[in-house]
Amino acid sequence: MTNPIVKLQHVEKVYGDKTVLNDIQLNLYPGEFLALVGMSGGGKSTILRLIAGLEAPTAGHLSREKGLVMRVMFQNDRLLPWLTNLDNVSFKNRDPEVISEAKSLLHAVGLTDKSTGYPAQLSGGQKQRLALARALLAKPQLLLLDEPLGALDALTRQRMQDLILKIFTEQKLSTLLITHDVNEAARMADRIIVVRDGQLVAETTGARGQSPEVVAQTAAQVLQAILSEEPVTS
Repeated sequence: MTNPIVKLQHVEKVYGDKTVLNDIQLNLYPGEFLALVGMSGGGKSTILRLIAGLEAPTAGHLSREKGLVMRVMFQNDRLLPWLTNLDNVSFKNRDPEVISEAKSLLHAVGLTDKSTGYPAQLSGGQKQRLALARALLAKPQLLLLDEPLGALDALTRQRMQDLILKIFTEQKLSTLLITHDVNEAARMADRIIVVRDGQLVAETTGARGQSPEVVAQTAAQVLQAILSEEPVTS
């Protein structure tokens, strides 16, 4: 079996007297699109923050493949408003190779004509496309998506899903998606795990690349697992 690029073993996270994560055991594999779903406050984003190295576990062990390059996209695009869109992607690096790669990424996300403009001139969907281009500049092996599409309208959200899946396929990225949208998880992921009250309570296979009917059936299964105590079975 392929070795995981990220491994969490009996991980706990405690803030003060509140246990946010309890006995988390999770592997993330190369080239996998994994979605964590559940209600707000269940611990999904905390798992992502631990994997990203933004926080440390209170107990247990978290390991990453040596040299693993990771980048995070948040719901808040975190763009720098005083920089042009091109400079937001390149971090104002003037190396010709970096600028060339940044322009290529702007083209890939459909923002070539916006390169000299500023984030304030972009729509919500365009800002997230710009944030995605910035995340990809480092050529990450693992892309961490913390509900980046949550504030977008339905049509823009679907277009962003399609763009992320296109890049996932072309670049063979490992991807972790945090979402409360069961349809989004079913449509995009290879594997879906339900997080409830700081625990991983159910797991099933996603429906990426399947028919709308299969996606809907998978989403209904996952929703049942979120709302009940019944586990989902693959």
